[in-house]
Amino acid sequence: MLAQKTLKLSLKSLKEFAKKRLPDETLIELDERDECPLDIVRDMCSPDKLGIQLLFIPEEFGGMGGGTFDVYVICEEMARIDLGIATSVLATFLGSDPITVGATPEQKKIWLSRIADEGLLFAYGATEPEAGSDLGALRTTADPVVENGKTVGYKINGNKQWISNGGIAGAYTVLANTPSGPSWFVVEAGAKGFTHDEPEDKHGIRLSNTAALAFNDVFVTPDRLIGGVEGQGLLQAQAVFGYTRLMVAAFGLGGGWAALDRAIPYSTKRIQAGAPLSEKQGYTHKLIVPHVARLEAARAYIEETAERIDAGEGSLNTEGAIAKYMATEAGNQAADASIQALGGYGYTHEYIVEKISRDVRITTIYEGTSEIMEMTISRDRWQLHLKTRGQHYHEKARELEALHAKHPNVGADVAALAHHALAEILEKARIARLTRFQHILLRIGEWISYAECAGSLARRASRLADGKGHEKTNRRFDPSALAALSRIFAREAALKVTEEGLRWIAGAGGVTDAEMPAFETSLQFPAVHRAQAGLVSDMDYIADVLYSRVAKPALAA
Repeated sequence: MLAQKTLKLSLKSLKEFAKKRLPDETLIELDERDECPLDIVRDMCSPDKLGIQLLFIPEEFGGMGGGTFDVYVICEEMARIDLGIATSVLATFLGSDPITVGATPEQKKIWLSRIADEGLLFAYGATEPEAGSDLGALRTTADPVVENGKTVGYKINGNKQWISNGGIAGAYTVLANTPSGPSWFVVEAGAKGFTHDEPEDKHGIRLSNTAALAFNDVFVTPDRLIGGVEGQGLLQAQAVFGYTRLMVAAFGLGGGWAALDRAIPYSTKRIQAGAPLSEKQGYTHKLIVPHVARLEAARAYIEETAERIDAGEGSLNTEGAIAKYMATEAGNQAADASIQALGGYGYTHEYIVEKISRDVRITTIYEGTSEIMEMTISRDRWQLHLKTRGQHYHEKARELEALHAKHPNVGADVAALAHHALAEILEKARIARLTRFQHILLRIGEWISYAECAGSLARRASRLADGKGHEKTNRRFDPSALAALSRIFAREAALKVTEEGLRWIAGAGGVTDAEMPAFETSLQFPAVHRAQAGLVSDMDYIADVLYSRVAKPALAA
């Protein structure tokens, strides 16, 4: 992990590079031309220029050995600059992930050192035209070439689609079926039989190169089989899902804030009915404040998960899915609201929020769609519910109630209501066997995400109040403002879980008319409704904070 000073210097260098090479005017022009600025991407990943790639590479291979928290911070900043270019940079590290987690020591030294020393660009060749995000359904094959009873290489055949850096990478990690199962191989650009199509004409991230790949009897030697053992590909891919999805979550976070940070200053200058939009609740409380609360709830979960990964708790794939789901959905909503906030200007190419909105859209699709995230989340937490005999979220609620006793102004008590309700909803779904409905599973994934992020934001607010926040944590909001944001989001989470939970459990036939009163009581509707008291004053306070207006900290009702 990087020292705090080193991370700050890296962020400063990245911002200075972007200010000089990637002003808004240049980004808009490149977007209109649908052009990936390869020279800029190479300079960003050049050890003689910006050298951003060094943060991702372990020190033993010539890098700086950045931890998960460090990489999240850098990814958010790259997304604030441009999501297309950020995707081009991150693609190298997605591509090298199978090497990092599964390669032999010799393979790691060769390829990771080349990324550090040469700025070699990688691509991650997993997705296929028919399989999509289902890595288990891949059709690309790697057939052993056997001579005198010994495997002397493999011939790869198949197609890959939607590959970031597909037309510009110098090397590719390619997932293919061997006799022993899916396996990763390294294929270098220019290999005989390996071709790529023209770049895709995309809705957004037009500054990234996305291209289909084709393999026609592409021969690779045995040393290009990552790890040297067939059949380890899916395990190697799954080992980093928590980490990689956390980075895409940071992209959603950065994209959402990039849009809001253009809408906020605009509203101070746009006069309507004799006053700036920034002074109108109809503007701030619909188009700005709710999105700030959702983004910061997602940030809390990202940071909490990054800390746990850096502490050695494992890949945390489900937590990575929750972070990605919440941050990317929040980023999309914030960007869309920012277009509305700028009115007609927001809808034009000249004002970059339109581009940001198109760019951030991809974060809900690549590295697993939001729907796949919802399914991943619900399936894992469903197992926890069963293993604990329905007590998992009740236990989490009691932890939040204890936190509320120590910090009564961070909304932990309201987040606890969301957790208690979630436990009751899951139990009702178990009794009525509602998980046979796919849509119920997806909605459960959403409710879980909101509830867990509410708890995470309450914990983050309390840590900051105690002066115990992570040394590298984002400090845009002071403890009072973060507590208000936590209260705002906790109210939304509790209302979403209870009202939507009741709707879909009843809608799927999980509760009879006779059972309804008891079910409604178990969800604590009166308490959830009472908890909404103070919402407008908290939103007023956050608006004052965002616009640097003098205001006393609001207290929970």
